Amino acid sequence: MNKCLKITLGSGVPGAFLRSFVLKHARQLGLEGVAQAIAGEGSVRIIVCGDKDKVEDFLDALHKGTANFVPDDIEVEPFLKDKDYRGVFRVIE
Repeated sequence: MNKCLKITLGSGVPGAFLRSFVLKHARQLGLEGVAQAIAGEGSVRIIVCGDKDKVEDFLDALHKGTANFVPDDIEVEPFLKDKDYRGVFRVIE
């Protein structure tokens, strides 16, 4: 069964975390969607879709973070897929 989430990471997310960690984990898990830093807010919005268990694994990885950065403010909402992500995950800069 597929699941889509809209995830917002609070302010102060480093660009390297977005490009390396988020992109790497989403692709390793075979998820699709987009991640984008929100200008002026310093937050990151992620739309992620895929197999329910893999989406949950992705969310768990975000909560754990890395040795250098752990997001402290994560908001998660259900999301209705509104476009075709063509089976890939992208970071929009």
